[in-house]
Amino acid sequence: MTTLFISDLHLEESRPDITGAFLNFLDEKARGAEQLYILGDFFEAWIGDDERTPLQEQVAAALHNVSDSGTGIFLMHGNRDFLIGEDFCERAGATLLADPTVIDLYGTPTLLMHGDSLCTADVEYQKFRANMRNPQWQQMILQRPLKDRQQMARQLREISMAKNQGKEEFIMDVTPEEVVREMEAHGVQRMIHGHTHRPAEHELNANGQPAKRIVLGDWAENVWWLDVTADTSPALKKYPL
Repeated sequence: MTTLFISDLHLEESRPDITGAFLNFLDEKARGAEQLYILGDFFEAWIGDDERTPLQEQVAAALHNVSDSGTGIFLMHGNRDFLIGEDFCERAGATLLADPTVIDLYGTPTLLMHGDSLCTADVEYQKFRANMRNPQWQQMILQRPLKDRQQMARQLREISMAKNQGKEEFIMDVTPEEVVREMEAHGVQRMIHGHTHRPAEHELNANGQPAKRIVLGDWAENVWWLDVTADTSPALKKYPL
């Protein structure tokens, strides 16, 4: 059996090529797999389960179809889609995971994260993240009219893009000490995350032993996924969109 990990698709109406690639991925790779984990930023923006655009409904139906075939679907919030709720997950046949979550991956305890919380050098973003993840703030936002939330999402995206252009590269990458701290806090030797758009496998030390951090790739130009089986080492794979 195979378990698959993806993240950072940033699905949106303006990129039908990514949507098409994801639907093909579900049919060609996920169907028949044991589990599919989507580790955040699945959608470019999410302003509430009540929006229900044609894209969102199409994706939910496709996920549910794969779930019905026997593949477990697990979804974690990212920094773009942290308002995804249980209603969407029910429509998609998916289970919502906390960030972080430790799973038993064929006998190896593995820490799953979106990855944005590891970027502690970006102090301004971490303050913003803390506010966005506050349940009271989220409830207040979700009570606002849909049109207001749509406008807010556009404004936040524009602000984010403008600020990121002026940041140094290291600020938007993970802090190595924070990676080790999280792995030791959860007692694991393997971490899988997305967010940084820098797919790679990193060797490090945690808990006094060799450890590995696997970073998933974004889907702007390639379909990226991590393939894990009980008999083989985890393998990052890709093909062009």
